[in-house]
Amino acid sequence: MIDFSFTEEQLMVQRLAREFAQKEVLPKIKENDRNAYFDRNILKEMAELNILGLSIPTKYGGAGFDYIALGLACEELEYVDTSLRVILSVHIGLNSLTILSWGNEEQKRRYLIPQAKGEKIATFGLTEPNAGSDVVAIETRAEKKNGYYVLNGEKMWISLADVADNFLIFAWTDWEKKKKRDHSGMSCFIVERGMKGVTTATIHGKLGIRAGNTGSISLQDVEVPKENLLGEEGEGFKIAMFALDQGRYTVAWGATGLIRACLDASVKYAKERKTFQVNIAEHQLIKEMIAQMASDYEISRLLCLKAGWLKNQGVKNTKETSLAKMYACEASERAASNAVQIHGAYGYSDEYPVERYYRNAKGAQIYEGSREIHKLIQADYALGLRVDKPLRCSLPKPEG
Repeated sequence: MIDFSFTEEQLMVQRLAREFAQKEVLPKIKENDRNAYFDRNILKEMAELNILGLSIPTKYGGAGFDYIALGLACEELEYVDTSLRVILSVHIGLNSLTILSWGNEEQKRRYLIPQAKGEKIATFGLTEPNAGSDVVAIETRAEKKNGYYVLNGEKMWISLADVADNFLIFAWTDWEKKKKRDHSGMSCFIVERGMKGVTTATIHGKLGIRAGNTGSISLQDVEVPKENLLGEEGEGFKIAMFALDQGRYTVAWGATGLIRACLDASVKYAKERKTFQVNIAEHQLIKEMIAQMASDYEISRLLCLKAGWLKNQGVKNTKETSLAKMYACEASERAASNAVQIHGAYGYSDEYPVERYYRNAKGAQIYEGSREIHKLIQADYALGLRVDKPLRCSLPKPEG
């Protein structure tokens, strides 16, 4: 039986995220975006509402909600601004859920509890100046010395880089395998900001998500205790791919929220603006653009719900999550472009939010796997060239 209704718990999370974003962020988002200002108070407010631990089990300080609830929260946050959803993507999706699935008990208690409570902020460090979609091109090294792993390298385009306390850092522990492009020589480490040799910086001049923090991480002879190795040596690539499944899921839900924001803004404006003595909502070409937004929203949401349902069942969902991310992000850029078009000259200024939506939408087609990467993934599944293999660790079923 197919049931499209939400539980009371899921609806409660949806309301919580909506009310928080509308009340605390919406009134100041235009100025924050205009000034490229990241409001750190938002993190404190989200922590107080337990939003930063939504899908983390209660035994580790979280709220214990399922992955549909996490998705609904992402939709509501990005409805107001992408920078809000990004926080959940990196803090929960990429970092915390990865530690929950791959970490040992000591790591879970040491890092998950403060992260779920929002006492510590976390992010994910994979991308480098010369390595993005080509993950095995990363050059960060981790060498064993005196009981530590000594890390050296540079990470780039890292969300919350200048804000986070804890980082998941990917590095080569076997450089000879790097030369052969054998990803089994890559490992993952939990790195703390307070470790000597860790420095971060903020990137300025971004096209979009200006109210969010994006930056770089520099690692210079950083001594990381061996107990901070996540998983086993050589599992870094597998861990990264696992983490991306969770991050892409939150991005897809966020893009779905952006489509809805574009649709609502366009419907409102089309009913108010008149040309040729009638509301522009009466013009057929305006209706065509609005119809595209409406259908894209429903399709994107259904794809996200399917991926979320599979996550709740503990079933591998790389294909479904990739498809949701690919479609929703393509559709969000299309919706934002049409929203600007509907608003005409006003859409080209920040008097209306649609120009911000347009700038924000582009980023999602690049990060968490570019649109080209996702098209290749979907083609490989269709052609039978890609077959999912069970991982040693999987996303745990939510409580209840």
